[in-house]
Amino acid sequence: MRRDFAARAGNGRVGSRLVSETDRVRVWLLSLKPGERIGFHTHVLDYFWTAVTGGRARSHYADGRVAEVTYAPGDTQHHRYAAGDFMIHDLENIGETELVFTTVEFLDSANPPLRLDGAA
Repeated sequence: MRRDFAARAGNGRVGSRLVSETDRVRVWLLSLKPGERIGFHTHVLDYFWTAVTGGRARSHYADGRVAEVTYAPGDTQHHRYAAGDFMIHDLENIGETELVFTTVEFLDSANPPLRLDGAA
């Protein structure tokens, strides 16, 4: 896990698939089957996510925290980052059903967008 963290810190690919991008937003789909995981990635842009399906997930954070969360369809969270602020984490589906999120990043945030590595 440490190797994955070191290799992927600074990766701006925050979903499974980039669905749409304009000069203002990036819209992502994140879909994880049971046991699947999206590797470490970095959030620097203001964004929100909405759970399309319910389920359970585990995230590891750069500060060492591990969080397990239960999601219901429609759950939504908004995040803002000041200049120089960021969050690095992964997400693993620890439930028994597919977990699907839509994430919208705002490109006019205080920080410039990060690169989009090829692997999710």
